Amino acid sequence: MNEALKPSDASEPNHSSPGRIMLVGIGPGSVEHMTLRARAAIAEADVVIGYVTYIKLVADLLEGKEIVRKGMTEELDRAVSALEQARLGKKVALISSGDAGVYGMAGPTYEVLFQAGWTPDDPVQLEIVPGASAINACASRVGAPLTHDFCSISLSDLLTPWPTIARRLDAAAAADFVVALYNPKSGRRTRQIVEAQRLFLRHRRPDTPVAVVKSAYRRRERIEFTTLDRMSECEIGMLSTVLIGNSNTVIQHGLMVTPRGYSNKYDLSEGGETRAGERPGRSLSTGLLGWLEGLQADHAAGDSFELLAARHRLPLDYVRATLSEPLEAAAPDSKEEEADIEG
Repeated sequence: MNEALKPSDASEPNHSSPGRIMLVGIGPGSVEHMTLRARAAIAEADVVIGYVTYIKLVADLLEGKEIVRKGMTEELDRAVSALEQARLGKKVALISSGDAGVYGMAGPTYEVLFQAGWTPDDPVQLEIVPGASAINACASRVGAPLTHDFCSISLSDLLTPWPTIARRLDAAAAADFVVALYNPKSGRRTRQIVEAQRLFLRHRRPDTPVAVVKSAYRRRERIEFTTLDRMSECEIGMLSTVLIGNSNTVIQHGLMVTPRGYSNKYDLSEGGETRAGERPGRSLSTGLLGWLEGLQADHAAGDSFELLAARHRLPLDYVRATLSEPLEAAAPDSKEEEADIEG
């Protein structure tokens, strides 16, 4: 660790009164969207540390607290300050917008603690208080875009090489994830969003729905619906999150919605009747076992590994290895039907 970032001598442990660090996710910014535990943690704290903008968002909760304000790029300084104050026996609330573990202060704080020799058995204890991330807040403002598989990718290249970011963008676009782009653009970083658009257009239709949400639930909230081919023309900044739909996402009546996939199994036009060949509570006929049966039949009929890999857009070695495994029999029905975890 840089010498300037090491805890000072004044932060030697006070064994008579061990302190505590609470990494508090304050959610999208409005107090009413903070969890009860987040509010309680700030109330318990002797010291509140955070980026100046985040301090302002919780200003009405800070009466009587010692406040340590830090700049945007001073994450490690915030973590060092938190450890110093905790070593003095104080309860410290180190705040992040959204969730502290999603592009927040949890990672930098653990890095600083480990470098300082901290372990979970240390007198200074650590608590992570989860909060609603920007991806959740922004999604709730535009509809239901995240009801199928999704991922988030930061376009900030301050700490991550651009080729790494570009590979992630390309892979996510090809895999048809709904994608949330964090840190999409700043005053100095203006081309990253253009490159992201270029990579996505290699795999997605130009009319793929996109929502740009700035400052969700805050005073200057702004929402703009657009399409992938027009995405980079939108008003985008550091306070924006860009939501890119998948191949099934739609925008209807001013709402962005990603279908869960019920129409693959149920005929919604017929009152939700199960489609032919499908069974409620069981994997799709094109789920893993059904797909494997078809794959083996096609291979037995003469289709090569290469043809099958190209047809299903899967790696050749994966298809070859899968076909080398014997096909397992389906498990017998039980009284308990399967259900998706978040259903």
